[in-house]
Amino acid sequence: MVSISSAAAERLRSVAAEQSIELVGVRVGVTGGGCSGLSYVLDFEKEPRLGDRVFGENPKIFVDRKSLVFLDGTTLDFEGGLNGKGFVFQNPNAKGSCGCGSSFTA
Repeated sequence: MVSISSAAAERLRSVAAEQSIELVGVRVGVTGGGCSGLSYVLDFEKEPRLGDRVFGENPKIFVDRKSLVFLDGTTLDFEGGLNGKGFVFQNPNAKGSCGCGSSFTA
């Protein structure tokens, strides 16, 4: 399961409104790359793709099967403020991550 904090959901709603996007869901995934080997993917999405797992509501979270292996148990959060990092993935499967938190090793 992949979940989203109330702070992250609120920020996604705000960004979608600013960009005049109808917020149905977000794609959360993993791709090869970044300084630690795997990078997170986060993008607006209107509907699931074939084979996706769908979690939550408002917004829904769409995760492909390959990414779910690395993301199961992850919570998408948002840290704002002066020293905030923006969207943060709290991933129990990450064995290590880069300094900025945008990539990880599994």
